[in-house]
Amino acid sequence: MLYHLFTYLDKVFDVPGAGMFQYISFRALGAVITSLFISMIIGHRLIRLLKSKQVGEEIRDLGLEGQQAKKGTPTMGGLIILAAILIPTLLFAKLNNIYIILILVSTVWLGLIGFLDDYIKVFRKNKKGLAGRFKIIGQVGLGIIVGTTMFFSDDIVIRQRTSSAAVVRTSEVFNNEGAQQKSTLFTPTSSKSTKTTIPFFKNNEFDYAILLKWMGNDYAKFAWIVFIPIVILIIIAVSNGANLTDGIDGLATGVSAIIGITLGILAYVSGNIVFASYLNIMYIPDTGELAIYISAFVGACIGFLWYNAYPAQVFMGDTGSLALGGIIAVFAIMIRKEFLIPLLCGIFLIENLSVLLQVSYFKFTRKRFGEGRRIFKMSPLHHHYQILGYHESKIVLRFLIVGIMLAIMTIITLKIR
Repeated sequence: MLYHLFTYLDKVFDVPGAGMFQYISFRALGAVITSLFISMIIGHRLIRLLKSKQVGEEIRDLGLEGQQAKKGTPTMGGLIILAAILIPTLLFAKLNNIYIILILVSTVWLGLIGFLDDYIKVFRKNKKGLAGRFKIIGQVGLGIIVGTTMFFSDDIVIRQRTSSAAVVRTSEVFNNEGAQQKSTLFTPTSSKSTKTTIPFFKNNEFDYAILLKWMGNDYAKFAWIVFIPIVILIIIAVSNGANLTDGIDGLATGVSAIIGITLGILAYVSGNIVFASYLNIMYIPDTGELAIYISAFVGACIGFLWYNAYPAQVFMGDTGSLALGGIIAVFAIMIRKEFLIPLLCGIFLIENLSVLLQVSYFKFTRKRFGEGRRIFKMSPLHHHYQILGYHESKIVLRFLIVGIMLAIMTIITLKIR
């Protein structure tokens, strides 16, 4: 809203300083500061409200050290994260941008699913919460919305690189005159495409439509048959991965903040024609605006850590964890970097795999030997280290270090092919 207001004031009344709102970097900085402020202010008040309403977490006895001390800690703190994301985005972003609209819808959609799950657990006293099949239905519904919009909307386009595209030198990146010249490295008009980015390859674009080439000349029209199911699968996997990672104080929040910073960098360079030329990556018009949203996202995560770091004063619950994972998935899909998710979201992936392997191996050995056996002491993986005697603060710190390493490797893929 502020963007549209100050743009109007700048054009009509030439208000000094109003033109700064044209710059993504300025609005991104404003979003992250506002997000931190909101999470700090709202967080303190919401925690007091949750305590007064006795909205406490029911802790399953897993035999972990210090676990029962967390009983009664307020949950549903994901409301803090959602408020700290949505309010700055509404204030600083271009609200007529299709990517902003889509990510806002995704945030609210997943937040509502998580909130309903927490509500059933807390107020209906049902420890199982929302049935798993209904969560999946909700995630599938969002996947259909995102996939359909990405495929059919005329506002979601890319600029193809020309066959004669030259390499941009580092010295030319910040040269304004060179920036205008480098726009010729891409086709003059935008076009619909189902292409995405493949890391570590020189010609790093993959077209989903190619999988249907056997259907004939019009195969590209039916690429949604492949694209939409892949979108659904990614959203379900990453959303549930974040949900599983939210098992000890500060882990899911910290990892999400690191991922968010990385996605913000990827969105900015993908939406900037000069950086896209220099890095030889796909140029996606209008995605630079997502840097405002992801700045609010990172600010919300860091602000929530003020209360969620060990010992946690509040838990995010499914209201936060399902939303965080889903937001990351949708964001990566929109900037066409979804194939980087296994690397960037490696923590979520390994947590998911640890549960899958544990359950599968237990069922297999019980069927074969009559007695179930385990690969890990407990899954998800962070509980395995807890049983081995590691303090949860050390586990979180080491997971975050790994998360930073994965983030750096993800950024490096822009140049290493």
